[in-house]
Amino acid sequence: MKKITALQNDLIKHVASLQGSKARIKSQEFVAEGLRTIQTMLQPNSNLVLTTLFCTDQTVQLAQTLVPERQIVIVSELIMQKLSTNSSPADLLAVFKQRQLDPKVAQLTPGLVLAQIADPGNMGTLIRTAVAMGYKTVVIVEGCDHYNPKVIQASAGTIGLINIFKLSWPELLEHKHDLNLCSLIVQNGQKPNDLNLKNSLIIVGNEANGLPENWVKDCTQKLTIPMPGQTESLNAAVAGSIALYLAVNFK
Repeated sequence: MKKITALQNDLIKHVASLQGSKARIKSQEFVAEGLRTIQTMLQPNSNLVLTTLFCTDQTVQLAQTLVPERQIVIVSELIMQKLSTNSSPADLLAVFKQRQLDPKVAQLTPGLVLAQIADPGNMGTLIRTAVAMGYKTVVIVEGCDHYNPKVIQASAGTIGLINIFKLSWPELLEHKHDLNLCSLIVQNGQKPNDLNLKNSLIIVGNEANGLPENWVKDCTQKLTIPMPGQTESLNAAVAGSIALYLAVNFK
């Protein structure tokens, strides 16, 4: 195992830079924090590759139960604070390689499309729900970076248990093949009982503006979740999660 005590160490500076999207894009790496998140991302069925696991003196033995010693770097609590994006840093922090999927090679299957989702918490929550409902595909169209630390945290590490494609809207239309596109809209859509969502990609739009009208027109199905209470709309993560649940349980 390696031990680093200097804040200005090149590796430490590099990992700290991964808090920003430019560094993540350049290096094709990202950071995950916390035992449960990292454990999930290290599961045998995860599609992610670990490069380095950082721990403190207090968590060395725990780190040794997770990965080979050659992948472990021991750091001080001060360095862990520098690496972390949290106000209260975890005692374990991992660096993983990003995974880029080509829809020409890995075919899209029924699942979820996150279209212009801007909030990392919503994106991570929806990825987690898609995994929980047994889906294998999430498509990201514009919106925030799905390797943002807040997305990773909200997904609870499940980002490694599903195929994530980053596509433009025209690319989605090109590669969806026989899958139906079902847009989730606030009003004037069909009720869940009137739709068969078995072979569909459910599309959740931007939190404030929903889906662009021309994108909605490209969808063969339009779903509106009935809301008998007096509220204008649901949070994007809540609405998308309900739609995924309905698609799995009421086909």
